[in-house]
Amino acid sequence: MPPHTPSSQQARAVLAAMMAGVMVVFSLWVIRPFLPAAIWAVTIGVTTWPLLLRLQKILWGSRGLAVTVTTIFALLVFVLPFWLATTVVMTHSGELVNFSQNVINFRIPAEPQWLANLPLIGHRTTALWHKIENARLPQLLDSMLPDAGQIIRWALSYLGGFSILALQFLLTLIIMAVIQTKGEAAAQLMTDFGQALAGKRGKDMVFLAGRTIRGVAIGVTVTALVETAVGGIGLEITGMPWASVLIAITFMACLLQAGPGVTLIPAVLWMFFFKDLTSAIILLVVTILTIVIDNLLRPYLIRKQANIPLILIMVGVMGGLAGFGLVGIFIGPVILSVTYTLIKSWLSEAKSDNPTTPTAP
Repeated sequence: MPPHTPSSQQARAVLAAMMAGVMVVFSLWVIRPFLPAAIWAVTIGVTTWPLLLRLQKILWGSRGLAVTVTTIFALLVFVLPFWLATTVVMTHSGELVNFSQNVINFRIPAEPQWLANLPLIGHRTTALWHKIENARLPQLLDSMLPDAGQIIRWALSYLGGFSILALQFLLTLIIMAVIQTKGEAAAQLMTDFGQALAGKRGKDMVFLAGRTIRGVAIGVTVTALVETAVGGIGLEITGMPWASVLIAITFMACLLQAGPGVTLIPAVLWMFFFKDLTSAIILLVVTILTIVIDNLLRPYLIRKQANIPLILIMVGVMGGLAGFGLVGIFIGPVILSVTYTLIKSWLSEAKSDNPTTPTAP
């Protein structure tokens, strides 16, 4: 039997790595129908893990009871709002398509009589109204949104039917419960994998990924819930038609990082055009409040968990959404944050290994 030379051992290692990579690719291909639910389950499981540990201490050390309570909590906070919002939008999809076409065909009416009587700004506001009216705003909207109905139909087809959506949510909760039941073993497996890949740095990257997932999930979801609650109260107390549909769209827009202004700003304009001034001003104040919440609460919650540049997280959220769909909201920031930390760590090590003394100018 020929001796194992260093070159043959290296070839064996490369071949083994290639075979392992091929098997991983085929494994992902096999489980691809379950990947969205699995990614959601991991995201929610990592986010609620500290809550699970606290509940386990309270519930006499029972992991089963803690997992049950955590699953119910995840259902109420993460799954139920999205399910209700999607259900409302799907139920009124036909009316939304017609409404979008009516918005495009909308014509700016004559300015209300009270507008010119406003102190200090009355004449300027009236002149601005005439300028917008003469700018052919409907034609501008038509060029920007050539087929709004098609956009809505695309969004609904992306979300899928009721049965598929319900199945995805059910799978998410089941996988999450299984992961949390054996949470320590799963965490140890990931840390061992990271350490095998890159030593201590790889282990740190696993912890960073967990903190980033938790920060983005809490920041995005909690902020969306708070904004939707505040905006929904404003829509209800001002008597806005189709308030439930607008609330549902507001929640989905906040999850997709479009912000509450997508629905609330048009609602304010509608109030000024077609309803009383008091309701319009109240809704305007509520809209400003939700935008302030969006710009303050979400960054605070995210940075509390993951101490990385906020712009990196926002770019990751937007890019992940475009590249991977809704689950990309969490995948994108994790990829960018881990990459950023790796590069920063390598540069720091390179600088410490090769110190340079700056020369005086």
